[in-house]
Amino acid sequence: MAFDGVMMHYVKEEIKSVALDARVSQIHQPNRDELVIALRTKNGNKKLLVSSRANSPRICFTEHSIENPATPPMLCMLLRKRLGGAKLVDVRQIELERIMFLDFIATNELGDKVKLTLCVEIMGKYSNIILIDENDNIVDALKRVDFTMSTQRLVLPNIKYELPPKQDKLCILECSGRDIVEKAINTPAEMRLSKALLSAMQGVSPIITRELEYMVGVDSNRELTVIDKLKLIEKVDKLKEYIVSGEKSPTMMIKPEGKPFDIAFMDIMQYGEMASKKRFLDFSTLLDSFYYERDKAERMKVKGQDLLRLCSNIQDKLCRKIAVQEKELKDSLNRDKLRKKGDLLQANMYKMVRGQSFIDVEDYYDNNKIVRIKLSPTLNPSQNVQKYYKDYRRAKTREEMLTVQIAKAKAELQYISAVQESLGRAESERELTEIRQELVDEGYLKNRNPKGRNKALKLLPPKEYTSSDGFTIYVGRNNKQNDKLTLKTARNYDMWLHTKDIPGSHVIIVSDNREITDTAILEAASLAAYNSKAKESDNVPVDYTIVKNVSKPSGAKPGMVIYVNNKTVYVTPKESI
Repeated sequence: MAFDGVMMHYVKEEIKSVALDARVSQIHQPNRDELVIALRTKNGNKKLLVSSRANSPRICFTEHSIENPATPPMLCMLLRKRLGGAKLVDVRQIELERIMFLDFIATNELGDKVKLTLCVEIMGKYSNIILIDENDNIVDALKRVDFTMSTQRLVLPNIKYELPPKQDKLCILECSGRDIVEKAINTPAEMRLSKALLSAMQGVSPIITRELEYMVGVDSNRELTVIDKLKLIEKVDKLKEYIVSGEKSPTMMIKPEGKPFDIAFMDIMQYGEMASKKRFLDFSTLLDSFYYERDKAERMKVKGQDLLRLCSNIQDKLCRKIAVQEKELKDSLNRDKLRKKGDLLQANMYKMVRGQSFIDVEDYYDNNKIVRIKLSPTLNPSQNVQKYYKDYRRAKTREEMLTVQIAKAKAELQYISAVQESLGRAESERELTEIRQELVDEGYLKNRNPKGRNKALKLLPPKEYTSSDGFTIYVGRNNKQNDKLTLKTARNYDMWLHTKDIPGSHVIIVSDNREITDTAILEAASLAAYNSKAKESDNVPVDYTIVKNVSKPSGAKPGMVIYVNNKTVYVTPKESI
C-alpha cells in the first residue's frame, strides 16, 4: 500500500503543524467512502480529506473541490451535529500503525464541553472512519461491522472501541536495525529479502523494503553473507535515523509514458532510468496529486454505472438485431433465382398440371441443363408461376427495407458508443446529469422528474484550451454539447476536428479572422484524440475541416454530423497542451 505507516506519521505532523486548535466549520460526505472536513485555522481555511476507499485510503489536506450530493448521508449529518464548531486539540498515532486519532473538544446539546475522537483506520478494503466518545464508546462508523461480518472485532454504535488485531511486526522507532534484520532472516528461506523485511517491519510499504534490498545489493534468491547482514543493519538504522530526525522527501514515481505508479516518503533509486521522479514540498500535496485523478474516475464510474449498463444492454440488442437483419439481407440477395424459376415455369407452363409437387425443365439460362423446380400441389400452373414472381418482388422490397434498417441500426450503435465514451470522460455529476437528460430526450430512459420535464437543462460550457500560438480551442463534453458547439457556437471559418471513425468529442479552433496554423491544428488534434475512445492509443487519425463543411442530417441523433473536404492528421493523444 502506497500510504504506509511512516507516511501517516509525516501526515500527522503536517496536520498538527497546520491545523492544531483549528475549528470545524463544515463537514461534507461526497460519497460513501469519503469525508471532507473544513477547518478554520489561524492561517486560513483548510480542507482535510479522509478516505476509506479500498484502493486509495488516506488522510491529507486537499485543494480539490469534490462535488457533494444534494442530500447529505446520515453519518455526515451526525458528524455535523457532534463536531460542528469543535476544536482540534490533538492528532495521535499508535507507533507506526496506519491508525490516526483526531481528538476534538466539542460542545454537546447541554452546552457542556466533551471530547470526541475521529479514528481513521487505513487498512485497504477494511479501512474505516469511526467516531468515538470520551468513554471510548463508538458513536457511529462509516462502515459498521456486525457479527455476521466478523467474529473478531465488532464496529457498532454503543460498544467499546477496540484496536484492530496487532500484527507481529517491529516498530522501527522503538527497536534497532539488528532486531528487525534478525526477525526478517528468521522467515522461511524461500521468501525474498524485501518480503521478509515487509513481514518483520511495521509501517513500511513494499517500495521501501525493495529499496533496502536494492541498497544492500543483495540478489533476492541468495542467502545473506555476514557482510550483507551488517550492511542491511546499517541501512535499517539509517532509515530509523532519517524518520526520527524528521527528514523527508515526498516522492512520486512516474512511468515513461507519464503515468504515476507509486509514492514514497524518501528518495527511491531502485528503478534507475525505468522511471522518473517528481518531488513535492509536503505529503498532502503528494497524496492529493497521486490519488485525485484515479478517485475522480472511479467516482464517476460508480455514479454513472446505471447509464453504462443501459448503454451496454442497448449495444447488445443492436448488435443482435444487425446480425439477424444482415442474414436476412444476404438471403434476399438470392432473389434472382426466384425470378429465374418463374421465367422457366412460364416457358413450360403447358407441361404443368395442378397437383404436381415439382417439375423437371430445361434451363435455357444454363445450356439447357435439366433442373427441378418445386411446385405447390394446391395451386394451378399460372398460380405457381405468379408465386415465384411475387416472392421475387417481396425479396426485392425486403432488401430495400433491410438496407435502410441496417444503416439506421448502425448509426444508433455509433451514437450509443459515443454516449459511452462521454460517460467515460465525465468529470462531475453535472456532466452525468446532462448525459442522463440526453438519454431521456432520445427515449432510452424515463424522466426521473416528470414535473420538471419542461425545464431546459442549461448545458455546461465546453472545455477551453489555448494553443501555444494563441488560438482558443473548445472541446465538447457530450453529444448535446457537441451539437451546440459545432452547429451554433462555431463560425463558418473556424476549424472543426474529430477522430476518424472513432467516437469522441467535437473540437473547435476559433479562427478569430486569422489563418489557423499547423501548430494549432496538431495541438487541437491531440486533444480530440485524448477526448475519444482512442485516448490510450498511439498514432490516432483525426479529421479536420472548416465548420462550413460540417452539417447535421435531418433526424440524426445528437452529436452525429457529416462533413466533406476534410484532411487527416495522425497524432498522439494529450490531455492538455
